[in-house]
Amino acid sequence: MHLNERSLIGQEVAGYYIEDIVGKGGMAVVYLALDPRLSRRVALKILNPLLSVDDRFRQRFILESRTVASIEHPNIIPIYEANADADGVLYIAMRYVDGLDLRRLIYDRGALPLGQANQIFAQVAAALDAAHAHDLIHRDVKPANILLAQDHVYLTDFGITKHRTSISGLTQTDQFIGTPRYMSPEQINKEHIDGRCDQYALACVAYEALSGRLPFQRDNDIALLWAHLAEEPPPLSRIRTELPREVDDVMGRALAKSPDERYPSCAEFVSALRDAMSGHLGEPAAPMPPRTFPRRQPVSPADPADARPAVHPADPTADPTADSMADPTAGPPAGQEDGRRPGRLPVILVTLTAAVAALVMIVLVIMGQRSDVWSHYKVTTAAPVAFDYPASWAVRTHGDLFALVSPHAEEFETLFVAGVGADWSTVAPIITDDPDAASGFYVQVSDTLDAAATAEQMKATLEGLLPGEVDLARPVQDQAGTAPATRYDGSLHDPKGGGSRLGFVSYVIERKPKPMLLLYFCAKNSCDDATQRRIRQSIRPS
Repeated sequence: MHLNERSLIGQEVAGYYIEDIVGKGGMAVVYLALDPRLSRRVALKILNPLLSVDDRFRQRFILESRTVASIEHPNIIPIYEANADADGVLYIAMRYVDGLDLRRLIYDRGALPLGQANQIFAQVAAALDAAHAHDLIHRDVKPANILLAQDHVYLTDFGITKHRTSISGLTQTDQFIGTPRYMSPEQINKEHIDGRCDQYALACVAYEALSGRLPFQRDNDIALLWAHLAEEPPPLSRIRTELPREVDDVMGRALAKSPDERYPSCAEFVSALRDAMSGHLGEPAAPMPPRTFPRRQPVSPADPADARPAVHPADPTADPTADSMADPTAGPPAGQEDGRRPGRLPVILVTLTAAVAALVMIVLVIMGQRSDVWSHYKVTTAAPVAFDYPASWAVRTHGDLFALVSPHAEEFETLFVAGVGADWSTVAPIITDDPDAASGFYVQVSDTLDAAATAEQMKATLEGLLPGEVDLARPVQDQAGTAPATRYDGSLHDPKGGGSRLGFVSYVIERKPKPMLLLYFCAKNSCDDATQRRIRQSIRPS
């Protein structure tokens, strides 16, 4: 069977009638399908046909999917069937859950309330520990694989698991199974893995659910994998200040580079996390071994925020004299006797230090105010929409074709006007050397746009309008300022294989006489940042 995603809709595959696409990844497509034998709808995952070429993978997939199906656990998605069709293409039929996944919930709402987060973590941990008890490792724990049916949680995508005694975590084509954002160091290093790699991934998910951001945010997968191997994430209590410092210790243990330093089970991790968040720490599940993983390496200039020292603002260790200052029973500092007033020089130094600190604060406030100055784009023929944009960005309105604002408007105007055959050599150094400035907002009207288009249809449309190859996620109904819009998140790649990439968040608005595309692009893994949100909120179509 040739796997053409849209062409399967309305067709029968392995006795199931395909109704729609509900999800897509690098290794499989998930369809909503009808099982006429039992008159029920199922989620039918059809794997990429290239995977079935690997005989060992095919055999292991069927065997281990059936093993998962035999596990009776309320938080593991029920699997009905796993097999290969007449053409050898692998498929797995499982319960269809009509609800959000955790990725969508975090995307929509940001950091979760602590009570809701605890409920989700506990159920995922229970599912993982049940799988580990059957010697199965998930290997791809991530928010998209955590399904939410109101208060009930299902962990899914057990169809590409790994038995603890399996020979390798890779297919014969040497393809990673896992997601770099949540991948444990031992998976990256292709070392022996066990259930503790799932605990590491669950800790990454917990970090994201509690903070609204990933523990490691990098601009490319190489930098991201290196961060998992050699760096430590910013403390959670620094990002979400109501969390106590004990949460950082729990997360540090679950995210330890060495599996031996993590908790014995996922349940013990989430139990310790719950206790830390509530401020009632119980006894640790096991003695905390000494932390022996490498000390923090110098970080890439692309992520300067992580270069700050990992010290909580309220941490007395941030000031080596804080303990004696806070303790009235502490003795005098060295060289100072009881009852003696300090000399004039220390007083002068303290005064000068305070003055310098105040001056620095004033400068920072002024700089912050300057960086927060925004300008207003007025309606034009090329861009029949008003919106706000950072005042430091330049504006290009290219005839009646499109409008663009960006810190590097001239270079990106040249890129976008070239269309399909664009040469990315001018913007490639900006993307590589100054990624924070490789961003902008692009507006175009076109009668080829359709706000009701599927991701596949919109991909074809955008590749006719934009200068590169396009990858898109599923469309989402959203709001762009005052107008209802369909949102398409995706990325744009150099069509000549130069390796350059821009992520984007785009909106299609239906209007007369032609629909309009509004596209915010950036050189980061995710373009859903504060600038994008502010531009989006300011949009006023004419």
